[in-house]
Amino acid sequence: MDILRKQRDYFFTQQTKDVSFRKRTLKRLQKEIISREDDICDALYKDFKKPKFETLAAETQFVLAELKQALKHIYVWARPERKTATLMNWPSSDWIYKEPYGAVLIIAPWNYPFQLAIAPLIGAITAGNTVVLKPSEATPNTAAIISEIISAVFEPEHVAVIEGGVDVSQELLAQKWDYIFFTGSTKVGQIVYESAAKHLTPVTLELGGKNPCIVDQTASISLSAKRIVWGKFLNAGQTCIATDYILVHKDVKAKLIEALIQNITRCYGEHIETSQDFSRTVNQGHYQRLKDMLEGEEILFGGQTNDEDNYLSPTLVNEPTLDSKLMYGEIFGPILPIIAYESENDIRKHIMNYGKPLATYVFSNRKKFQEKIINTYSFGGGAINDTVIQITNKKLPFGGVGSSGIGAYHGKTSFDIFSHHKAIIKKANWMDAPLRYPPYNLPMKFVKKVKHLF
Repeated sequence: MDILRKQRDYFFTQQTKDVSFRKRTLKRLQKEIISREDDICDALYKDFKKPKFETLAAETQFVLAELKQALKHIYVWARPERKTATLMNWPSSDWIYKEPYGAVLIIAPWNYPFQLAIAPLIGAITAGNTVVLKPSEATPNTAAIISEIISAVFEPEHVAVIEGGVDVSQELLAQKWDYIFFTGSTKVGQIVYESAAKHLTPVTLELGGKNPCIVDQTASISLSAKRIVWGKFLNAGQTCIATDYILVHKDVKAKLIEALIQNITRCYGEHIETSQDFSRTVNQGHYQRLKDMLEGEEILFGGQTNDEDNYLSPTLVNEPTLDSKLMYGEIFGPILPIIAYESENDIRKHIMNYGKPLATYVFSNRKKFQEKIINTYSFGGGAINDTVIQITNKKLPFGGVGSSGIGAYHGKTSFDIFSHHKAIIKKANWMDAPLRYPPYNLPMKFVKKVKHLF
């Protein structure tokens, strides 16, 4: 592939290893995003009627916050880090050098098409790599504006955008990259991982999962419902860390359902389809998949559809079975199953039925119960008495575990994943202890204690 060859040639000029150069390009990117912010909002609205508030909060301003942090700390992150030398290596100075991998491929999804393309790009550029960025074909207007922004800021041998469908992704994955960053479904993540394995290419996979939300009998029901509704129906449920199903204690189930309905109406009004604050499903294929999930289910609230507009209203479903379409895989839409539990064994039965989720949420006023869930189950991240907010703190890594992903990013973690940490020991010549050289005349008793010198 010609663009990959050009980027490799450019990388070997050492230009991207100049930290001042990296900072200048990040500043240009920051300036361009600020100047095109309204255009980005318009593009996302054209793609799936994303409210401007959500685009600003979860897309452009999120990215600008990442840029601000990278610009502030890039020199500290990039400089060699000194470590304490061991007695065995004395006299020496021991260091970690942070070097870029080289040519990086980033494949972005459609649900947050600007944020999830540009945020990892910032990490890759901050670390000194070249990048080929593949935006999602499901959001063509956003892909176009991303391409325009990147073309205005970078030379193609540094960063290039390649648009297209599955065939383009397959062609890109067939190449030998130095690092691959993918965000998307677990199914496609497996394909990416398999392709990377052929070249022993390191990867970050940001995938999804069946994210549980547990509400016990001590939870503040009104506030819990308010926060669940916000996190679930943000972006019409098309959020990888959104609640996928609720496990609620049987004693408070009815009260929670009532509160959820009240909060949905409070957020989006009586006529949700006309609300300016509710997105649409991204395309006809995903819309039809969601409609199929509702067949045969008991709908407690919602379920209204409009085929011409890919509209599915916020929908609450009562007690779907574990083998139903709703509970087979990640929903990724505005459908929220509600399942009652009686004991902690019931919670375990449901959570352990799936792979490790990307997120888990617990609404409870019992600290022991909160800690038990955190320590018992493996998941990417989560929150206590709230949803989704774990992504907002740049000091916290964001990523999955097991089937929900490999690796994490955001803030300094983004710089770290796109950097190889090279261990270097600089040994002095003025002294050279003879103990390590043959012939080995030391008593074995002393050799067994040599571990204390490391």
